[in-house]
Amino acid sequence: MLPDEIQNTPANPTPMRPRVVPAIGAQSRPATLDVALVADRIAASVATAVVGKRAEVELLLIALLAGGHALIEDVPGTGKTLLARSLAAALGTGFQRIQFTPDMLPADITGISVYDPRMASFTFHPGPVFGHIVLADEINRATPRTQSALLEAMAEGQVTNDGVTRPLPDPFLVIATQNTLGSEGTYPLPTAQLDRFLLHFKMGYPSADEERQILRLGGEAAAHAVSPVLDADDVVALAARVADVHVADGVADYIVRIARATREHPDIALGASPRAAMGLFRAAQARAALAGRDFVTPDDVKSLAGPVLAHRLIRRSGTAARGLTATALVEAITSALPVDATMEPTAPPIASRARPGAMGMLARGRGR
Repeated sequence: MLPDEIQNTPANPTPMRPRVVPAIGAQSRPATLDVALVADRIAASVATAVVGKRAEVELLLIALLAGGHALIEDVPGTGKTLLARSLAAALGTGFQRIQFTPDMLPADITGISVYDPRMASFTFHPGPVFGHIVLADEINRATPRTQSALLEAMAEGQVTNDGVTRPLPDPFLVIATQNTLGSEGTYPLPTAQLDRFLLHFKMGYPSADEERQILRLGGEAAAHAVSPVLDADDVVALAARVADVHVADGVADYIVRIARATREHPDIALGASPRAAMGLFRAAQARAALAGRDFVTPDDVKSLAGPVLAHRLIRRSGTAARGLTATALVEAITSALPVDATMEPTAPPIASRARPGAMGMLARGRGR
């Protein structure tokens, strides 16, 4: 149930934040919002319900702190919903789940204005998109008309209904899922909507040891045991710190060269957009912060190029027959582009903070 102040939002209101789950207490909260330290604690909290998915937790944190959204694609039953629910619990924010179906309408997502005869006026009843963490489950089962209801929300953090624009809570993260098996009754996401997702990744099957642990934890019920580490205000503060992470001119140029190379590659019909390049820029800042650094390295960019760019590309006909996936094409591009000395920080600021930590799996070489 959403707060009363959101249910009766006036026209063009000032931004307001819904009530959130209380944090675990001032004494246990970090004295300073060190991004890497907080990320470690979030990962540990999520791990009480989700087994062996620290790298995936990091990718979702990157999407959240970079102001983006994530698309998770895999077979049913691999823990996509559990991961989203557990992350929301660890963050201490509100969680909304939308089960997409072919008969769903846009108003089922954004909300609807209902006439109140006692007040002789219309009252806006917000839809489930008015949440901090929104799970769009099986998003490709809905029609393109319904899918489009998320476009404004994901791009601008707001919803327009009956000519009235209402802000969404801050922070705001959409985690969409779609299954890789079975195309009957599904509608592929259009390119414009795929471009709204900062990251795309797959969950993958657990190892034998991890699967035994999953059996003991009890699946979805384990999410109720996840303890909140911080609250919505803290997440906003963390995102502000991520935005201050330094990106050298050489590293920014490296991002531009990668994006332009996707547009000029002979096997790619549609390359990365400027929005994709900006997304890679912000994601690299978040990855650096999670690794305990306040500067971005070329490896931050290279390791995230696949998750940020691959799902936005359109390959030319014949590439699938040759086994060339979009991810493989991005990896080939990043491998071919040289990394010169101008991209490396000459005097790394606060170098002593550059530690891998529990969330440093990507920093230790994932994706290289």
